[in-house]
Amino acid sequence: MHGIPVLMARGKSIAEAWENSLVLLDREGCEIRTMYDKEGDPPSRDCSMTIVIEQPLSEPMIHKDFPGGLEDLQEYVMEVLEGIKNHLVRDPRNPADTRWEYTYNQRLFHYTVPSFDEPFDQIENIARKLARTPYSRRAQAITWKVWEDSECYDPACLQSVWCRLTEEEGDELYLSVNVRFRSNDAYKAAFMNIFALVRLQELIARRIGELCGREVKLGRYVHQADSYHLYGAYFEEFEQRFLGGLQRRSFVERTFHYSVVGDLMEEARPKIMEKVARM
Repeated sequence: MHGIPVLMARGKSIAEAWENSLVLLDREGCEIRTMYDKEGDPPSRDCSMTIVIEQPLSEPMIHKDFPGGLEDLQEYVMEVLEGIKNHLVRDPRNPADTRWEYTYNQRLFHYTVPSFDEPFDQIENIARKLARTPYSRRAQAITWKVWEDSECYDPACLQSVWCRLTEEEGDELYLSVNVRFRSNDAYKAAFMNIFALVRLQELIARRIGELCGREVKLGRYVHQADSYHLYGAYFEEFEQRFLGGLQRRSFVERTFHYSVVGDLMEEARPKIMEKVARM
């Protein structure tokens, strides 16, 4: 087959599936240049990747070798779910405004269209659609704005969130989610992306349950990236920290249980909000 490889990784938990995806990318990804390479950087490793997480809330949820700490992870979850950094988005009508092009929270919960006065809460729309029509195939949210993102400096990487309810084991409802990225930094970003979007899956399931009066459990989570890449600029760090860690420690030693560290992450909220206020 010619072209970029198409790979699939899976695991029971977030941590296991993410780790497996990186091992597979390192082994079977192709070499390709990127627009961010500096002189002397090796080509990136790249593929189109599908990651299947069979039980998104199963432990261990957190991998110790994602580039960041527990407070960073909590901050990112708050950014995606609560919009704590929406004030950093630039005004597209002002060429002199150099703040961020977007946040995912803004695109998912406050999607604006020039011809409409009010923004669209796409997550609430998903929940209402599935509470009303549980078998709908139309419950999705998008981020791309063709009138902005086709030419802007830093267009959205996350493209869509698609949700589907299934009724199993008698009358148990399960919410499955497919997430698609056009571009996903496999080592530096994907773990936090997946973790936050599984938390979004939880939020949607809970909201559907509130609307329909039934418990909604989490089904599988699927993470699809058109370009799932490892930049050549940090091959050395990846090899020493991540691949080296596979040899030095067991899987148990490479991971955290969210049930153990979740309270610590929540306790970081005031510090995170103080930091965001200064941004």
